[in-house]
Formats: sequence, structure tokens, C-alpha cells
Amino acid sequence: MLLSNMELLATAPGGVAKLRELILTLAVQGKLVPQDTADEPAGVLLQKIRAEKDRLIAEGKIKRDKALAEIAEEEKPFELPQGWEWVRALDICALITDGDHQPPPKADTGVPFLVIGDVRTGAVLLQGASRFVPDSYFDELDWGKKPFPGDVLYTTVGSFGIPVPVVQQQRFCFQRHIALLRPAVVDLQSYLALALRTTLAFAQAEKGATGTAQKTVPLSVLRNLILPLPPLAEQSRIVTRVEALMRLCDALEAKCQLEATQHAQLVNTLLGTLTASTTPDELAAHWQRVAQHFDLLLDRPEAIDALEQTLLQLAVRGLLVPQDPTDEPASALLQKIRAEKDRLIATGQIKRDKPLPPITDEEKPFELPVGWEWARFGDASINRDGERVPVSSSERENRAKVYDYYGASGVIDKIDGFLFDKTLLLIGEDGANLINRSTPIAFLAHGKYWVNNHAHVIDTTHPELMTYLALFINAISLEPYVTGTAQPKMNQAKLNSIVVALPPLAEQSRIVTRVTALRRLCADLRQRLAERKSVQARLAEALVETASFSSEQC
Repeated sequence: MLLSNMELLATAPGGVAKLRELILTLAVQGKLVPQDTADEPAGVLLQKIRAEKDRLIAEGKIKRDKALAEIAEEEKPFELPQGWEWVRALDICALITDGDHQPPPKADTGVPFLVIGDVRTGAVLLQGASRFVPDSYFDELDWGKKPFPGDVLYTTVGSFGIPVPVVQQQRFCFQRHIALLRPAVVDLQSYLALALRTTLAFAQAEKGATGTAQKTVPLSVLRNLILPLPPLAEQSRIVTRVEALMRLCDALEAKCQLEATQHAQLVNTLLGTLTASTTPDELAAHWQRVAQHFDLLLDRPEAIDALEQTLLQLAVRGLLVPQDPTDEPASALLQKIRAEKDRLIATGQIKRDKPLPPITDEEKPFELPVGWEWARFGDASINRDGERVPVSSSERENRAKVYDYYGASGVIDKIDGFLFDKTLLLIGEDGANLINRSTPIAFLAHGKYWVNNHAHVIDTTHPELMTYLALFINAISLEPYVTGTAQPKMNQAKLNSIVVALPPLAEQSRIVTRVTALRRLCADLRQRLAERKSVQARLAEALVETASFSSEQC
């Protein structure tokens, strides 16, 4: 059942991770490999473990364990196959300890001293170790603090729950945020590491973890983890089977990643033919070719996002709606904007703006349709940044939550007052979103609201123009106007210098109407895709549940 459905599970959202989780769950339930009645049962293995621990106690290498609590019936999450036993982790380990709690002496060379970052991948990475201790320090460590092949390390702080088998002969030691489990029988290592990776073990560790900012799994919790123990011979078969299935998962994951890469390349190529169009006729021809592949193209959210961005780019080049020669040209609109700004300056409502430099031919990225004009953003808009007032989060905590409080990417809080009482265009001034554009950088704010100093506040002389400018800013790359990398910023001067392709006002209205309709279609596509993914996820979960609760081998 598992093999026949692996591809289906892998293509569900988060499918490969769920598949790996299922494989481990089935493994420790005894459902991955058949049982063999000739195997020496786990009960006999436990007797041998007890004898080995008694020997180590007699040699003074370990102390006698404190009696562990019996495992109650209600603590056993499922029925075990014949020959298996429920155990606590310390039942099968000679010791479970952690690294030295005292800060070790530092050395430029010597014995590697590992921290969580050196084992986070699930393997011991001695080559990349950045810290060392003197040989003399290592030599004085107790037997239980020196890792040997056959041991299992386990992260206990922060990124807790990562088991790491020790296979290296090379000497090393480790910090106290890493635990060491030493199986009483070396052959237990592979199965123990496997069992510690299961959701059964992790859920117990998570439940017992202490702390808030940085969770810590106490050794007492680790020692008391309840695990299913198969016969030793079956453990070997289980580990072999899991390794083979995990290799299949690796292959499926690589296949999915390759398909995603190839799909992205296909989307970029086909949508690129649309943006390469220079006339409406060219666009119509290219659109017909691309539309034939929509079922193939639009099968993931990022492809729909790319299509929507392409539509915006086509819109601001005049390729989405036809031009009308009777429209009043954009040059007349610019004259009206200038006249209105002069009137507002004369009445003291705004400050006089500084003249912006002429637009050079090098700044014009494409040929404009008839009736359009190139304009600086500052010449087409009215900046109201001077009216913004930032309010710290601590101060906002003591104020009533009534009106929207805007930041660079939208509403971030509520506040008891408002600065603006009309629809205005807000454009993010700083933050990574200027580059990665995970959310729209330009958006309209309505009603009564407050704006801090992380969003530019823009007014216009015509409401259609405001909506078009929002569309235009969201359509273009802002990287040429952004300064800084660690903290990207687009100041007012840079914003005002943006070169805008400005259509006649009537055409702006038609463009916005068309884009709004196409965006609704994109939203519908996303919804249908989400519903399809939801069905896939539910089907995958049903298969996982069926496999987990089935009494048959998978």
C-alpha cells in the first residue's frame, strides 16, 4: 500500500515530509517488514541489556539506575507485534547524559568541541567544527562524556529532537545542549536513532520540554521516553527497509524540485513572450499560444502570481485595453495637475515642490501609445509625507484601538486618533518588501486612519489617477530607486524621480477596470487551486491514517 501510493503522497502539500514521517511511524509499529517467529524476542534482548549494564556498574563506568516507572497501559499508543516490548529509553541505554556543564578551555587546535549547529543536519560534522579544546581536557573527561561509535547524540535545546548517530572514530566532545545516549548493545544504535526521529518520540520530548523563549528537553524526560523495541534481528530489517524508502523519498523530492524548477522556467518563458509584445496585435497572437497551455501553466500559486504580475506590466504599457483617439491626452492631464498644485501652493495647503529633472531617452523603457506621456512620479502626484506621525508600540498599547494604524505594508495596529480622513495612496518607504514584493508595495487607505513614517502618503488631483499610480508602482521593479541592502529604503526624492508611463485619464479608468476584472479571475484560479490542493491533502491524510491503523504490512 505504501509503495503504490508514494507518488500520490509526495505530490500533496508537504507530501514528502509527511511521507518520511509515515515511514518512521509504520517502522516502529512493526508494519514495514514481516515478523519472523524464529527471531529472538525483545524480552531476551532486555535480559542481555540488563546483564551488560550490571557489568558496567561493577566496573564503575556507570551508576545503578534509579527504578523507572512501569509503563501503564494508557501510555501505550498502539498494540505491538508478537515478540516486541515497550521500554523507556534508559531501559536500553547504558547511560543518557549530556556535555560538560562547565565552560571548557578554548584552543586553536586539538579536539573538536561540537555545538548544536555542528549536528543540526542529523550528522556529526567534524570538518566544519569551529571550536576546539585541548587534548588534556578531553583526556580528563568521564567515560560517559566521550562519544564512541555506536552512540547517539540528541539535541536538547532550541532545535531539540534531532538524533545523530556517532560513526566516527575521531575524538570529539560536545556542549551541554547536546545529550548522549549510549545503547547498552552497540547493535541498537541504528534502530534507536530511527525511533528517536518518530513523532511518537518527538511528541513526548515536546510535552516534557521546559522554558518559553528557548525550549529545553531535560535528561529526565529523555531517559523516560517510551519506545517500542523489536527483536534485534527485526531491527536490522526495519533499518534496512527505512533506509531504502528514505532514498526513494530523496528521489521523489529531487524530482519535485526539478519539476518545480522546470515549471518556473516554462512559466517565465511563456509569460515572457507576452511582455515582449510591442503591439496589441502581437499580444493577441502570443496570448492565444500561451492560453493553450494554461492548464499546464497555472497549476501552482506562484504561476498565478507571475501571470498577475505580467498582466500589470502589460496594463501600464497600454496593451490591455484599446486606445481611444477622442480621449483627452495625458499632456493635458499633466497641465491640469500642475495648475491644481499651483492653486494649493498659493492657498498654503501644500509646499512648493522642487522642479524635477527632464526624463532622458535612456530612462524610457518602451515606446508609449499615442496620447500617453512620460512623467516623473512627483509631477503626477501630491506628497503628504509631512503629515505623518510615528507612534511607538509602547505608547500605542495605552491608547484605545479605534482607527487603523498603517506601516510600510499595511495596517499594523489600531489607535485612538486619525491623521487622514480621505482615500490616499500609501507606498512602503522601507523594508525587504521593496525588493522581494511578498505583498503589494502600493495600496489605497480609506476612511479615517493614521500613518507612521514607514509609508509614503500620496494624494492626487483625480481619483482615477491615484488608482492607476498604485497599479503602476506595483507593476514595476523598484530596485533602481532603492538604497541599502540590509535595510532597503526608498526615500521621497527617489519616489518622486520614478518614471511613470501616464495614459489619458479616461484610459486610466479603463485600464483599472480591466485589471480589476482580471485580478478577480486570478483570485478565482487561486481559490480553485487551493480547493484542489485541499482535496489532495485530505486524500493524503486519509492514506496516512489508513496505513497507520491498518493491521497489514505496508
